[in-house]
This record gives sequence, structure tokens and C-alpha cells, in this order.
Amino acid sequence: MKKLVILSGAGISAESGVSTFRDAGGLWEGHDVMEVASPEGFRANPALVLDFYNKRRRQLFEVLPNKAHIIAAELEKDFEVTIITQNVDDLHERAGSTHVLHLHGELLKARCTVQYDSVIDWKEDISLGQLHPTTGKQLRPHIVWFGEAVPAIEEAVGIVEQADYVVVIGTSLQVYPAAGLMDFAKPSAKIFYVDPKPVSIPNLRNELEVLAMKASEGIEVVRQRLNQGL
Repeated sequence: MKKLVILSGAGISAESGVSTFRDAGGLWEGHDVMEVASPEGFRANPALVLDFYNKRRRQLFEVLPNKAHIIAAELEKDFEVTIITQNVDDLHERAGSTHVLHLHGELLKARCTVQYDSVIDWKEDISLGQLHPTTGKQLRPHIVWFGEAVPAIEEAVGIVEQADYVVVIGTSLQVYPAAGLMDFAKPSAKIFYVDPKPVSIPNLRNELEVLAMKASEGIEVVRQRLNQGL
């Protein structure tokens, strides 16, 4: 069975009504990104940061997977599919995808502020003074903030290296280290790039098909192309 890797970003969940946070001015819900998505911001105003992610978590319970998520899951019928996502929602999982790697963490998990491997499932709000049940330290969202390492990146590289097909969908591939994953695709891998406003992918040595469409439309075309090649 051929290996298919889907690199997904905010655009795939936007059709479900999930806020992409960042507006045209670079602000996240009216906040500078460093105020709500950095270790420095958390140290300066932990209550603000916790509230920001509490709102994101609550919103997640109000939305459903869309057609793009569902098609991504259905592709498992014909391919060995792994989804590498920059998203922190669980919409891929709810749509039925069984192999999902979250590069930037997950809204429905939490960890303590000191020990990275203290991750626990968490669906409620996190409040200031709320402690991890094992470590006894303040809880924080299990989110990779700006300036923090991306522990899953090495696993992601290994997955991309083995792919026969790579679908880039809903992400402009402008944020590193995720943006560097394309460098590890083997030369024979076919790349599909789905985005309403695609940008150039520098130094790409692979066969590339660009689909200037929203996620739900583009992934349907990808499925048709893949089925033609079966």
C-alpha cells in the first residue's frame, strides 16, 4: 500500500468555523502573538494566556469536522495515511483519521509548567492555581509556543521521507520548522499543494500539482487524481 502524508494547517479547519487566530494585522484575537503564545507572555500574564486557550478549547466543542477532514480519513481505505498537522484541534481524529501527529500540541491536553512529559488529557478550562495531579505544578495548555522546541519534528521528518505522495493543505508552509519538511520528501514523491492563495515552494525537486482551491474542494480533486493512478 502506497504511503500518503497529509501536511495540514489552519485552512483545513477554517471551513469548520475554527478561528485561525491571526488576522490581517498579525494579531491573535486582538492580542500580539507574543502575549498569548510564548513562554514570555505566559510568565508576564498567565491568566490572560490561560483564558485565551480556554476560549479556543470551548469553541472546539461547538464545531464539527468538515468535508476535507472526512475525505482525508476516507483515503485510509486505499493508502497508508499519516496526517502531520500544525493544528491543535481534534477534527482529524473526529473525522476518523487514525494516524495523526500534532506538531504544535493539542487543545484537549495539558501539562505542567516544568515537566514536558507530564501530558494528560484535559477538556475543561485551566485556571491559575490549578495544579497537575502528579507533579503538583501549575497546569498549562499542551501547546508549542513560539520560541519553544517542536519535539515531534524528528518523527515528522521520518514520516515525510517515506512518503510516496504528500498533500500540503491549508498551510502556506511559512512557519518553521514545519516549513522545512518538504526538503525531506524523496525525489520520486508526488506533491499536491492545496491553498486558495498558494505561494511558491523554494528549491522543490518533486513533481508538483498546485490546486488554488479551498481545502474541501482541493482534497476532492486530489482524491480523484490518486484514484486515477491506482
